Amino acid sequence: MTGPLEGLRVVDFSRVLAGPLCARTLQDLGAEVIKVEPPNPDVSRLASPIDANGVSGYYAQQNAGKRNICLDLNVPDAREVALRLCDRADFLVQNFRPGTLDAFGLGYEELAQRNPRLIYVSISGYGQGGPFRGRMAYAPTVQAEAGFTHHSLRHFGENLAAAQTDALSHADCYAGLQGVVAALAALRQREVTGVGQHVDVAMAATIMSINERAHVDLNGLELDGEPAILGAADGSFFVGPNGENFISAISLVGTITFRFFMAAMRRPDLIDDPRFATATARRRNLEALKSVVQAWIRSFSDMASLDTQFDEAKIAIGEIRSLEEVADGAWADYWTATHEVSDRKGGTLRLPGRPWKFSDAELPVPGDPAMQGEHNVEIVGELGYGADEVASLQATGALLGNRAAVMIANVTGAMSTHVDEAASDA
Repeated sequence: MTGPLEGLRVVDFSRVLAGPLCARTLQDLGAEVIKVEPPNPDVSRLASPIDANGVSGYYAQQNAGKRNICLDLNVPDAREVALRLCDRADFLVQNFRPGTLDAFGLGYEELAQRNPRLIYVSISGYGQGGPFRGRMAYAPTVQAEAGFTHHSLRHFGENLAAAQTDALSHADCYAGLQGVVAALAALRQREVTGVGQHVDVAMAATIMSINERAHVDLNGLELDGEPAILGAADGSFFVGPNGENFISAISLVGTITFRFFMAAMRRPDLIDDPRFATATARRRNLEALKSVVQAWIRSFSDMASLDTQFDEAKIAIGEIRSLEEVADGAWADYWTATHEVSDRKGGTLRLPGRPWKFSDAELPVPGDPAMQGEHNVEIVGELGYGADEVASLQATGALLGNRAAVMIANVTGAMSTHVDEAASDA
């Protein structure tokens, strides 16, 4: 058996998160990925903790297994190498500002003339056209512009000492995955038409599309104190019989879900309690209501018996665990929820595993994270370049080595000097 995308090739011009995640997911499904890295390396190589070879855990998580070629596209010979790579590609993934690759003759229209079957995936903050076309885009700023941050602040604002945004890059990750969805849809269409196409993915549109409560704001609905059903932030936190911290998946405030709790507790009398009779009243007296539920929870001897009672009432609960706890548990072992790759310095990096299992496909073994330019000679050799031509590419600066390692060495040396000077001053 082979991976579902075995035999397909991806040229990955992307950096940081959204694009690399898109290309990595295609690779996880069996495609071959060649990452084209510029002289100034993918900034994620500089994310701590980092090693002297230019490999960080952040970089490895999105790029392990990709072969790497380092090209300076300002040099004409490097552009020719890039064109030859794209001639052989099924997919191209890029997340530069709109127009960047066009300036190097690597836009969709130019490449499609040479390779009509190419599926060209562009991921940007706001799309390849329109009034926000040229804006810099990172997840926190796009989430702010697309209503995500406002929604969080509206929910938590009164409980926050100062405004803050989410800790994870939702806009990047969802946009990367939507890039995969669209790429596979275009692949299916290519089977019918024989022709590829340009796929334009906007992070802002993505973050709006995954907001399952958008219909409330978009239609000006008045909830009269009711939370939207299954609102992720509306579940209540409790402490289990033996000190376990856990959360319920549903709200104590919602009229329907409040009755689920009362059924679990065998307390129908509380439904008519004036403090809890309406959503507005429950919201106003939420701490008192939580105290009643918490007292009931303490009557159980363990989490297993409590979970059985909640399950009977259709209330899902989950203990709050660190990622390390999850990864070391029985479920993670069953699922193969983590895997290890080389850290390129004699050790290993533990990374998340794949989110799918196929009954009739075998996913490829995870590869190691490449150093910048590690596969230069190998890749251009596959494109038909001879030894003299490779030497010429290197001499002109079209083909470059591990600049990331040089940058890291310079930074490390400067930090060491600064520490030594501080010690001598002391």
